[in-house]
Amino acid sequence: MPEYTTASRFQLSGLCFLLQIITIILFAVFVRYGPESSPGFCSQQLNCSWRNQDTGFQHPRFRDVHLQALLGFGLLVAFLSRYGPGSVAISILIMAFAIQWAVLIQGFLHFFLNGKIYVGAQSMVSADFCTAAILISTGAVLGRVNPVQMLLLTLMGVILFTVNEYILLSLMGVRDSGGSLTVHTFGAYFGLMVSRILHQPHMDKCKKQQDTGNQPDVFAVVGTIYLWIFWPSFTSATTVRENAEPWAVLNTYFSLAASTLATLVLSPILHEEGTLRMVQIQDATLAGAAMMGMAGEMLVTPFGALVAGFLAGLIPPLGFRFLMPVLCSRLKIQDTCGVHNVHGLPGILGALLGTLLTALATADAYGGRLEFLFPLVAQGSWTATDQALCQLCALPITLLLAMLGGSLTGAVLKVKGLRSPPDTRYLENTVLWEVAEEGCDRRESRKEPGTSTLV
Repeated sequence: MPEYTTASRFQLSGLCFLLQIITIILFAVFVRYGPESSPGFCSQQLNCSWRNQDTGFQHPRFRDVHLQALLGFGLLVAFLSRYGPGSVAISILIMAFAIQWAVLIQGFLHFFLNGKIYVGAQSMVSADFCTAAILISTGAVLGRVNPVQMLLLTLMGVILFTVNEYILLSLMGVRDSGGSLTVHTFGAYFGLMVSRILHQPHMDKCKKQQDTGNQPDVFAVVGTIYLWIFWPSFTSATTVRENAEPWAVLNTYFSLAASTLATLVLSPILHEEGTLRMVQIQDATLAGAAMMGMAGEMLVTPFGALVAGFLAGLIPPLGFRFLMPVLCSRLKIQDTCGVHNVHGLPGILGALLGTLLTALATADAYGGRLEFLFPLVAQGSWTATDQALCQLCALPITLLLAMLGGSLTGAVLKVKGLRSPPDTRYLENTVLWEVAEEGCDRRESRKEPGTSTLV
């Protein structure tokens, strides 16, 4: 164990060094300051629609989104007592690399002009959205992959996320400002497919896979507070300030409130102990926010946001009680953090809600907002039904890319040289963090030769 841990640390160190050197070289060759840093420069070939917002508005929005991704999503994966410290450290590692890599990959598709990538607050917000999707994906495989595999998952995940985002937002003209599809749905099902490929039969016998303790509950409290503070900014970060932002902020708040109450309704019924954990409130908060990702900037109406949030809040407790055992036993998908219940299903329902609201959009109801939300509809090139069909088609495209990409990524991570040897159940913590061993009885696992909690 010590020998492998030392070797793994050197492997991680070498990969981090290689990726950082490559990134530095690519930044030196391609990356330059963007138009918002130079007010007089904004070519028609660049996506400058966000220029309607002043720079003073953009940087606080970037700060809020960045804090949301780092603290909200980062602390989300800290609820397991065995993986708490290590998972937070790995989240920071993933975010540090994902932001740099996303700036490059997204830059080639969205901010590329005359052989250069122009970066600014908007490109950093886009990179944070991409990072959030990757952090969601890692929640499905937490505790079963080592840091080297996490970095490779990030490397491939950023590319696939950007391709999906480019197809949906740029080519198809889909509206998804808060990421119901691009962030939540893609991130969840990409991670679930990676988990399926890396399936480990002996893990099904581990009844305390999601054992929690007092310290993780503290993490959950802090993470939930940050979700409440910053998620409305996350949902409205890409909307136009004077037109759609207030709707996105208000709808998100209403949805968060209703989803939290929904958890309080179901938890005493579904669990014999009848006690409520902060992790459950955190899950409900995430589900309510995912529900408003696409629909937040649309005419949901306040009561509609409450209804949608309440329905979203019912999904995590029901999913953990009834769906997770089926996923594990029938589909052989080990979902460590329950991303299917917290992000996947709410993201799909949010996309369907957004599709319905798009079909009902009219100039009378939206007024001047219609031009910014659905420009083709406002110009008369498309009908609201055409736009709604486009929104609906985005769902199977996202699921297809996430599942195919997840399968490919899982196959890469399963390469023999990347897998951990037997009897290294806690490697994901010991590589970056020294912790005591808890959770499943390790002695019992040693009775099964050739098995490992990590792949």
